[in-house]
Amino acid sequence: MSLHLSGITLTYPDGDTRLTALHQVNLDVPAGHLAAVVGPSGSGKSSLLAVAATLITPDRGRVVIDGVETTGKSRAQLAELRRNRIGIVFQQPNLLASLTALEQLEVMARLDGIPRREARHRAKTLLDAVGLTARATHRPGRLSGGQQQRVNIARALMNEPAVLLVDEPTSALDRDRGAAVVALLTTITHEQATATVLVTHDRSVLDAADAVHEVVDGRIHHPARTATEENRR
Repeated sequence: MSLHLSGITLTYPDGDTRLTALHQVNLDVPAGHLAAVVGPSGSGKSSLLAVAATLITPDRGRVVIDGVETTGKSRAQLAELRRNRIGIVFQQPNLLASLTALEQLEVMARLDGIPRREARHRAKTLLDAVGLTARATHRPGRLSGGQQQRVNIARALMNEPAVLLVDEPTSALDRDRGAAVVALLTTITHEQATATVLVTHDRSVLDAADAVHEVVDGRIHHPARTATEENRR
């Protein structure tokens, strides 16, 4: 289980020219490691996450997910790859108001044709792992922001992903709830051996990362300093 980006260049149309969002980006995240990606707004962090999620095809470069080369794959093949090997935790939980916490997870498994009994067992196991067993039958309106984000994380893990991509998970949470969510992500990364990429503006969470990468003007910097050293800047 790993994520490998090599020589990624991504451009967008900008009038008569093209705007470079990412330029010759290289990123390796081994299994069981959490890589934090930081940088100012508009630096290319969101584009990097979208490329890693195979939601955007770069102009040049290679994306390898758990040993699977994505170059040349059809949209249907990429969609299947996302279902089976990539978990995405969006900035906003976007939970379905009519479904309980348990059902939010079950519906993901049912989309892949997993039998109901197996889906329910895995959903219960994951809710227990994120500390929400007692909230399994609660709908989003009865869950706090931190609890909704934990459901969001558990939902992303239903397909047992090799790669976990997380976008600003603490942005809508207070410091204590944010710290709890990051601690949960760290534990999941190590216990389930996912290759996790955490995009964040919150430098207080960087001590939890195994590596810190900074994106500036579409270029990624791989500092020799550790996550702890980065946090002290």
